[in-house]
Amino acid sequence: MPLHLSTNTRRLSGKIAVTGSKSESNRLLILQALYPHLEIDNLSNSDDTRVLQKALNSEDEVIDIHHAGTAMRFLTAYFVSKEGRETVLTGSPRMQERPIAILVDALRDLGADITYDKNEGFPPLRIKGKKLLKNEVKMQANVSSQYISALMLIAPSLPKGLKIDLEGKITSVPYIQMSLQLLKQCGIEGSFENNQISIAPTATVPAKRIVVESDWSSASYFYSMAALSDAAELSLTAYRENSLQGDRSVADIYQKLGVKTTFLEGKIRLEKLDVQLPEVLELDLANSPDLAQTIAVTCFGLGVKAYLTGLHTLRIKETDRLQALKNEIEKLGGQVEITDDTLKLSASEEIKSDIAIDTYNDHRMALAFAPLALKVPLVINDAGVVSKSFPEFWENLQQLKFSVKDSAKE
Repeated sequence: MPLHLSTNTRRLSGKIAVTGSKSESNRLLILQALYPHLEIDNLSNSDDTRVLQKALNSEDEVIDIHHAGTAMRFLTAYFVSKEGRETVLTGSPRMQERPIAILVDALRDLGADITYDKNEGFPPLRIKGKKLLKNEVKMQANVSSQYISALMLIAPSLPKGLKIDLEGKITSVPYIQMSLQLLKQCGIEGSFENNQISIAPTATVPAKRIVVESDWSSASYFYSMAALSDAAELSLTAYRENSLQGDRSVADIYQKLGVKTTFLEGKIRLEKLDVQLPEVLELDLANSPDLAQTIAVTCFGLGVKAYLTGLHTLRIKETDRLQALKNEIEKLGGQVEITDDTLKLSASEEIKSDIAIDTYNDHRMALAFAPLALKVPLVINDAGVVSKSFPEFWENLQQLKFSVKDSAKE
């Protein structure tokens, strides 16, 4: 479904309720499956979370998680630890191109029985659950933090717990800290010091209700809208200043782009300020790579140069996000240079209008480019892809007086 986006106003005001964090929700669902006394409030309603929840409740041998990368990583570790169960874990054609060997190798080192059903190093996986008696494993640290979190989440259910020795520079530290803090909230002991993570064996946890904070990466699209507007006052719920999410850094980053954040009880208020924009925005996004697309598009819309580093994980996401950003920004008249882990954006004075943005089966492409409708009318192809993380997004835009029309019907 292609959607045509435009707006007659560049002054934004409104109250938006954002769904629970996908990252927190998916971690807590694994913990709830291991410790059923846990209750979860404000669970994400994203496709990824629904797919994971369905998989955890299924007794089928073949589990298809479609495009859900987090579910693939977390469930690989989860099913390995389910003694006596045999599972074939598969996904979409793109998922079958996304590497998983680093996680599989680590689990095999712990004694797991996993084989590749098609191509070596890639899903589908055939998993025979068994008791894992080893309690120490080594893993490269400069890879997706989801591999590390997958091990951390099953660690307390292992007979001897688990020590994970990380080798090299660690990527996405906030996501590892998030996993550790959620374990602790559930009553599980653990530590992360230097390059070693240690999780204690835990047979049971007390009954507890945990409230999921709303998703900061979803908030980033409203930060982008505020930055690209002439005036904005937006209220977003439900957020905390002391967030577990690495993408909380969006509040500090967008202050440089003219957006003030005020933390109130259970919510944040975004206001557009009249500030001198930087000539070039230089950021290392190694700890929050999911913000890269949003920031790049905002800078393009503001005519600000950007130099973003720490982006090496973007090549193996739903699409090659660096190449996709380059393709679509250049269609709009921008100029982008990319390497394996950097993006350099030149300043642009003109933005071409009514350009159709391709989304590459990637929710963040649709979400990141939509705010540009404050500058020029544009079309988002395959707009339904946002359901992966933010199903209500197009309704939220209409709340903010954007025109959102199915361009196929026009």
